[in-house]
Amino acid sequence: MKDIYQTSPINELEEKLGYKFNDITLLENAMVHSSFVNEAKHHDGKLSDNERLEFLGDSVLSIVITDYLYNNCPKKKEGVLTRVRASVVCENTLAEKATQICLGDYLRLGHGEIAGDGRNRKSILADAFEATLGALYLDGGLEVVKGFLLPLLEEDIKTNLKSGSEDYKSMLQRFIQQSPDDVLEYCMVSEEGPPHNRRFTFNAILNNNVIGTGTDTSKRRAEQLAAKEALELFGELKEQ
Repeated sequence: MKDIYQTSPINELEEKLGYKFNDITLLENAMVHSSFVNEAKHHDGKLSDNERLEFLGDSVLSIVITDYLYNNCPKKKEGVLTRVRASVVCENTLAEKATQICLGDYLRLGHGEIAGDGRNRKSILADAFEATLGALYLDGGLEVVKGFLLPLLEEDIKTNLKSGSEDYKSMLQRFIQQSPDDVLEYCMVSEEGPPHNRRFTFNAILNNNVIGTGTDTSKRRAEQLAAKEALELFGELKEQ
């Protein structure tokens, strides 16, 4: 009978991170959720969860993204940089990146979290991603973190910078609300590609009619692109 606690070999995760740890226990610790530690029969008195590493990784993430924005966007004002950073370091984005490297396969979770599909829960994945950054920082320093993190997030950063301060979904919602009886919704129509490079296609649907379509590696951005296309259709946005 398969042990439900069984996870994929940690050395596989090292390969996905593109970094060989000097102290592999740091990465192992980053994969330990509190629910695993709290189950007494798996608690040897020495095992600790990943919350301290998550705390560290959160700050490391912020400084790496802040440093990138400050040095690469000299003409952008503080308000725009703050908004872009907030979008990039949010739970949804981090969970997406964790999914790309199949981080859930390596997590050590308690019975309840496993039964509740904890390996795919956004909050757990985002926290584990930050813990992984903390482990990378402790073992290799800030440059190692940058080497792993920026290639993953650079496209997200550029997309958010390109959109300026615009939130196309909010703009479209405001436009649609001019007609109170209209119903706007977003529907995923396809999901393609390998786990580390999944592409999602969403339709913006108004009263059962497709008014825009967007495709991206992020569900959130795919919806934004669908809303952008809809705004262009209605003449509310100049085509770019």
